[in-house]
Amino acid sequence: MNEMTPAVQAGTMRLRVGVDSGGTFTDICLFDEASRRIFVWKVASTPADPSEAIVNGIVEALRAFAPDEDAASLVVYFGHGTTVATNALIQNRGAAAGVVTTAGFRDVLELRRQKRPELYDLQTEKPPLLARRDHRLEVRERVLFDGTVLTPLVEEDVRAAARKLRTDGIGAVAVCFLFSFVEPGHEARAAEILREEMPDAFISVSHEVAPEFREYERISTTVVNAALGPIMRFYIARLRPRLAETGLRVPPNLTQSNGGVISCETAESEPVRTVLSGPAAGVMGALAVGRSCGIGKIITFDMGGTSTDVSLIDEFRPQMANDVEVYGYPLKVPMLDIHTVGAGGGSIAHIDNGLLKVGPESAGAVPGPVCYGLGNTEPTVTDANLVLGMLPQTHLLGGRMKIDEAASRAAIARLADRLGLDLLRTAQGILRVVTANMVKAIRVISVERGYDPRDYAVMAFGGAGPLHATRLARELDIGRVLVPKHPGLLCALGLLVTDLRTNLSLSRLMRLDEAALPAIEEGFARLHERAETWFAQESIARERRVLTRFLDLRYGGQGYELTVPCPAGRMDGAALTALRYGFERAHRQLYGYVAEEEPVQVTTLRLEATGLVAKAELAEYPEARANVRDALAGERRVFLPEAGGLVDCPLYDRELMGPGHRVAGPAIIEQMDSTTLLLPGQRASVDALLNLLIEEGT
Repeated sequence: MNEMTPAVQAGTMRLRVGVDSGGTFTDICLFDEASRRIFVWKVASTPADPSEAIVNGIVEALRAFAPDEDAASLVVYFGHGTTVATNALIQNRGAAAGVVTTAGFRDVLELRRQKRPELYDLQTEKPPLLARRDHRLEVRERVLFDGTVLTPLVEEDVRAAARKLRTDGIGAVAVCFLFSFVEPGHEARAAEILREEMPDAFISVSHEVAPEFREYERISTTVVNAALGPIMRFYIARLRPRLAETGLRVPPNLTQSNGGVISCETAESEPVRTVLSGPAAGVMGALAVGRSCGIGKIITFDMGGTSTDVSLIDEFRPQMANDVEVYGYPLKVPMLDIHTVGAGGGSIAHIDNGLLKVGPESAGAVPGPVCYGLGNTEPTVTDANLVLGMLPQTHLLGGRMKIDEAASRAAIARLADRLGLDLLRTAQGILRVVTANMVKAIRVISVERGYDPRDYAVMAFGGAGPLHATRLARELDIGRVLVPKHPGLLCALGLLVTDLRTNLSLSRLMRLDEAALPAIEEGFARLHERAETWFAQESIARERRVLTRFLDLRYGGQGYELTVPCPAGRMDGAALTALRYGFERAHRQLYGYVAEEEPVQVTTLRLEATGLVAKAELAEYPEARANVRDALAGERRVFLPEAGGLVDCPLYDRELMGPGHRVAGPAIIEQMDSTTLLLPGQRASVDALLNLLIEEGT
């Protein structure tokens, strides 16, 4: 079962490499197409320059996998999940952006929507504007809702705006005109002028980034894309030569927020598509594991060092969202429906008005939890787990990373004194608070979307996920937890099981009836043309091209839409019936009712273009011959309130566990990249794919 020392024949390897760059660790997953073996590696992230950890991790992993080979020359695919765009957005480190927009609409970003983010919170703060008002410039032009040009574009206005922005040192410009999603001619010409006047600037154009109705969301998306453009361009410019120095001869592909991968060129032009790059790779990895073991209803629980990401997969279909808010910024870009909370292993525990709180502030990778010994003195979730005995007391990463348990105890003790509690109760309190935060996150993507979480299994991954998943599942009355073979590196594995994908859209407001069929056909024909262009740019063979159609539908007068699959082939009466049925089914699930007498409107046509690629496959293993007792690695004193307090908890080495083995809780199962906790009353069994299936009362 141990794949850390794979046996490969010289000259036969074809390696696929997936790298997930997280806030605390950078994960590397290698898949050899020849031997069908998977090899994993993990190094500390370098937040100041993520490419440093990526390159170092790849070099170390390749050397460990094949020390006698020029393994870099055998790499045939490189996929990368990045947090560069995410971190730039969170930390407000995007480039200073300018905006060129229709006269009279420069303040759309500040006017926003006429609703409060938090109804009863008088101190709610809006996110910082990415484009100052004096850098939002108006030009004379006007297109009506039907595409009719009311006022032609005054090109001299655009040139004057470009010169002012260039003089002010602006290196990124968003172009967003009224109704450009219907008639993009003015925007396209304005972009040409800006590129003439500002050849070094990053130009983001709304009809290319978000060609959909709703002015505020469209300009917000375009401005975010502009602000992230120079950041992503600089990152990729540093990453490419560093990868080349390692001997890699293949271009890198980046994960995008919809779960697919895109080329570096696409990521450079539309970085807004990568703001959930890392979490999306985890969802796709979870989907691959679920398919392999036949579990199609999954709540993904990805707990890393900085945050926790949760999502829902229903009948092997990850849930998508077309209009989301990421860290306060509305984005009209198709993404996996992922909800993120500031609850990770590095989340800092603190006292706020006498109450114990955990996160969203995080110690990250540097300085990291107190036990890392890199300068942090504030207790974190990892420190609490260490004090309670959940984690190895002297090292992590299979012995490669030393830790200081005494430092963690001292930090928790200082917090305990302020709370008036003892050491262990304070550490346990930290875990209870962080569990409550994660329970709320799962309710957002399940109960609030019309799904009963009890019908699903929790897929626990990320370095800290399996350690917290069993308590989380018990809080939600979920009966099954699935821990994949390499939970701490599932995001990296997800990069090796993901296809190339892009999402195209076209807004068209019309009633869903027979009269609309020609317009729908014409709209999809335009989207098909754009998809063919994308397929050609990505060099996707014709037999590997897949197109899937959707429509955004709503009742007349509603302010929100539901995305419904659109039947393939010719649009006719049968297609209308299927669309109406699909809409009513989705509406009943989300809102609890249907209004059969109300007309249904089409708002947006959507086309998902997928380029199928070769993927890593999860191997099955024969039934274990050894007894599970041979996997016992000792025991450790652990504080478990569920077991009455301090108990001697058996420790199992997961590398020695095989298919058919069963372990009853309380128990701790350790491996290089993660630790799994079994509570009293739970039992874990190992399946043929070496996943752990944890169930209650069996």
